[in-house]
Amino acid sequence: MANKIRCSHILVEKLSVAEEILKKLRAGGNFSALAEQYSIDGSRRRGGDLGEFGRGMMVKPFEEAAFKLEKDQISEIVKTQFGYHIIKRTA
Repeated sequence: MANKIRCSHILVEKLSVAEEILKKLRAGGNFSALAEQYSIDGSRRRGGDLGEFGRGMMVKPFEEAAFKLEKDQISEIVKTQFGYHIIKRTA
């Protein structure tokens, strides 16, 4: 199991918006472009890129979902105290 992974994410405040974005991604939408358009955190300027992180560095629901992903796989919607995330494992 990997000690560190690299992920990007899209963070939004409303579940309905997250569902709309996930539909666009499943229809072939560009993750980075959608992150720049919709995400509400600073990573939006990097297409959602969060860089590398290890266990214990992210909130638990986010970490658990991210570490289950294979490279280039996109998560279901993950709720944390910050909002609703869609996560893509990039490395």
